[in-house]
Amino acid sequence: MALKVKPRFVETLKQSVMAYAFNIFGIAAGTIIAYYSGLFAKAPWAVVIYPPILSARGVIGGLFCGRLSTALHLGTIQPRLFGNTKSFYLLFQAIVIMTFEASLMMSLIAALFRGFGEFLGLINVFMATLALALIVISPLTLAVSFISFKHGLDPDIILYPIESTVADILITSIYITVLNLFLANSLFWGYVFAFISLALLLTSAFFLVKNAREPEFIKTLKESLLTLVLVSFIVNVAGAALGKVEELIRGKELSQVYVVYPALIDTIGDVGAVVGSTATTKLALGTLKASFSSMKNHFMEVSGAWAASLIMYFAYSVLALLITGTFTPISLVTFTLFLLTVNVLAASLIILVSYSVAILTYQKGLDPDNFEIPIESSLADSITTISLLVALVLWAGILV
Repeated sequence: MALKVKPRFVETLKQSVMAYAFNIFGIAAGTIIAYYSGLFAKAPWAVVIYPPILSARGVIGGLFCGRLSTALHLGTIQPRLFGNTKSFYLLFQAIVIMTFEASLMMSLIAALFRGFGEFLGLINVFMATLALALIVISPLTLAVSFISFKHGLDPDIILYPIESTVADILITSIYITVLNLFLANSLFWGYVFAFISLALLLTSAFFLVKNAREPEFIKTLKESLLTLVLVSFIVNVAGAALGKVEELIRGKELSQVYVVYPALIDTIGDVGAVVGSTATTKLALGTLKASFSSMKNHFMEVSGAWAASLIMYFAYSVLALLITGTFTPISLVTFTLFLLTVNVLAASLIILVSYSVAILTYQKGLDPDNFEIPIESSLADSITTISLLVALVLWAGILV
């Protein structure tokens, strides 16, 4: 038995590190935010809606990745773009509708927190950012899923970590670009954003009418709508927490916190995704019992995923300090211990959440892939941001 268990840990650790390594590129997203942090002074709501934008993309990308990886294992989707199965095209069309729903819902919830006087601005920025992200990121998701599967890699481990990291860089770049154009108060760009919103609305309406009698399509939309409602409230907690983080580091030489932020939440989301996605596939294949006590039979995947995240948090510490020009032996020790504090707080919680969502949804007869990654990735944003806030308070006066 030991001979079988050890390779599971090693294989999970190896593939997780390989997948998480892409989160290093998340440092690029953090560097963009750190560089353009002055925009937040022009529009205070801009920093608050950044986590919801990341989370909205995480919900959509998470559901897409979760459904793709399980379907590839089951054979209901083939690893090719053209001439694929009906399930593949129904899934993609549902993703388009989810993008519209997420834009509208996140804007409404953000307006409840911030006031409806800013609603038009919020929905313009949200919808333009997510619509452009859909066009840019979806081909990447499909390419990674199909190529990894064809080369014998496990998309449950590889797909979401790679997609989420590259997606964060792209959506951060898109968000900053849209925000810059919006704050310029240009009539031309106002019309462009309105056109993008209208195009997304009409395309979503077309797909909804076209597939209204497809049970698989309707089931995906119903279950994803519930997820979006839950997540829309959850992610605004992350936004509020990031606002508090911004207050704590304002005026201090702690730009490295901005630099690592997207990578931190990406990695915690990836830990949850690996734990949950491998669990949902085992549940679908019947090799894991749908009970909380069965988590001991999933321990090697859990420990491998977590160990890989600890390695990456050390790497983020080194890179952030080098990028901000604050690297010294003392700063490396203190900043690394600070980040490991964040990791222990966030990773332990997200593992419990991810496994629980997979088990509970399966027990209720729902499709875990419609819930597991979207919910855990959004909770990962909030949990990591709150853990970051707690760690900043704990390390106050030491972290410099």
